[in-house]
Amino acid sequence: MTIDLRSDTITRPTLEMQRAMWAAEVGDDVLGDDPTINALEEKAARLFGMSAALFCPSGTMTNQLAIKVHTQPGSEVICDKLSHIYLYEGGGIMQNAFSSVRLLDGDRGRITARQVKDAINNPDDIHAAVTRLVSLENTMNKGGGSYYSLEEIRAIRRVCDDHNLPLHLDGARLFNALVETGESPAQYGLEFDSISICLSKGLGCPVGSLLLGKTDFIKKARRFRKVMGGGWRQAGYLAAAGIYALDHHVDRLKEDHARARTIGEMFRQKSEVEDIYPIDTNIVIIQLPESITAEDYVRRLEMLRIRAVPFGKHLVRFVTHLDFTDEHLEEMDKRLAKV
Repeated sequence: MTIDLRSDTITRPTLEMQRAMWAAEVGDDVLGDDPTINALEEKAARLFGMSAALFCPSGTMTNQLAIKVHTQPGSEVICDKLSHIYLYEGGGIMQNAFSSVRLLDGDRGRITARQVKDAINNPDDIHAAVTRLVSLENTMNKGGGSYYSLEEIRAIRRVCDDHNLPLHLDGARLFNALVETGESPAQYGLEFDSISICLSKGLGCPVGSLLLGKTDFIKKARRFRKVMGGGWRQAGYLAAAGIYALDHHVDRLKEDHARARTIGEMFRQKSEVEDIYPIDTNIVIIQLPESITAEDYVRRLEMLRIRAVPFGKHLVRFVTHLDFTDEHLEEMDKRLAKV
């Protein structure tokens, strides 16, 4: 067997999810009459206590739509230097929204209210870009699955309110945070102007993300989605997977977290591993010494049919997911003994 821990995006739909998909009633979403997509959007909006939602092909699209709607050309977006919207979305902030970025140096990707306040430009200073948006990521991919406290989010919200700034959440793995903290989606819906959630990571769907916000905001985002070529046709088959996942695949995320911590313990026994990021959710990041590059280590693991990704010159990332079982975990332990 191949043990694939490159990402939680590599999962296959379960048989039960497949049955839900093929049983879906579909229409044309561009025309607004795909009942299953409409049901998914309404379900997600209710879950977060927000007005509306928009089903999109990817989390990059939902993030980029949010930034586009919230900003104007020449704006500045505040985010952490490790943010997905900055590092992994193809320069979309600049290309789609014609905006610049103020990068903050947070704690494993988590910024503070004080940092945000200090980074907001004086709107009367004609030399500086106008700050238009603050964006957080929860959980933080490059931070090893770290997550915010709701208390800090509320403090950042107050700073945004004081400066009339919208607050966006890249919540690609938000449910991973929620099962750890015990907080509810509705609590997050109260704090953010827009939220992006991914259905194809920990929740195990084949494709799809959702953007949530107020009705007027989503109406504008829907127009920009069309401009970006993101209009669906009979995509209710995919939306049915999302509905199934929200109903059945959230609580089980705790299993992924437990297996991630076990993987961390395996690597603590390896002499070539210098350090391991704290394991808060389903992401494990190991740090290698200067003498071993991440590329070389990943190749060595590949020979044992263990798949991971280089995450820096000396960092390697492993992500647990729906298709990684206790059987895989036991087999991985045996194979790692050979490294």
